[in-house]
Amino acid sequence: MAKIKFPKKLSTKSIKKFFIDKGLGHVVKKSKSPDLDVNNMNVSETFKPELIDLYRLYQFVVLNKRTTILEFGSGWSSLVFSNALNFLKKKYKNDVKSLRRNNPFELFLVENEKKYLNITKKELNKFYKKLKNKTKINYCYSGVKMTKFNDRICTEFEKLPLCNPDFIYLDGPGQFSAKGEINNFSTRHKDMMPMSCDILKIEYFLTPGTIIIVDGRGANSKFLLDNFKRKWIYKYQKEFDQHVLYLDDPILGKYNKKQLDFYAK
Repeated sequence: MAKIKFPKKLSTKSIKKFFIDKGLGHVVKKSKSPDLDVNNMNVSETFKPELIDLYRLYQFVVLNKRTTILEFGSGWSSLVFSNALNFLKKKYKNDVKSLRRNNPFELFLVENEKKYLNITKKELNKFYKKLKNKTKINYCYSGVKMTKFNDRICTEFEKLPLCNPDFIYLDGPGQFSAKGEINNFSTRHKDMMPMSCDILKIEYFLTPGTIIIVDGRGANSKFLLDNFKRKWIYKYQKEFDQHVLYLDDPILGKYNKKQLDFYAK
């Protein structure tokens, strides 16, 4: 999968130092919290930060020079994404002026839980309080409902942020979030799993070169792959339980070519 640059493996000690050097020492401290019960997924507590996963997300964005991130869900990853975009903005803000990117170095996140959205806002505002020229963060609160895609039962957000991302992170919504039923069936059962179709609905708007990272959610990843209509390169990294996809469709035109050249140089 040569078209994507993958993060290098680091020791736990080096990853902790990485976050401390970024001014994110509190994330390292929070990562030492107890684990939540895997058999009780419908919980009110926030999940503790997983340092290896967060480090990899940061590196995926920076190494591949992504400009616009769409995040399904919110949390510690939002802090890391905004940090990565801020780094890229300082380095490449002049380079992107010639690209067709109307939301350069912006983070868009869609969340269905007001509680988690407020926690994320509070954390980000606290971190960026004294920082000038920071990354723009766009918050979208939306309900989730049961629906069908290609006659398959799944879930969808009722509202999506208006953007065309070149990096998508799928880590929401939770399986207990969707309202309603389809033929008396829903994901609100502990033996079910998340099954969102939102990315499928915007697939034809995405530009070649777009990267998708799915955190776990193996069944949902299979659902996406089976229903995508364009050419996607796919790699599952079992060690990290991350599904990585790259849109390898033919170049759309001169602006898309400039975008791909920007990533590559």
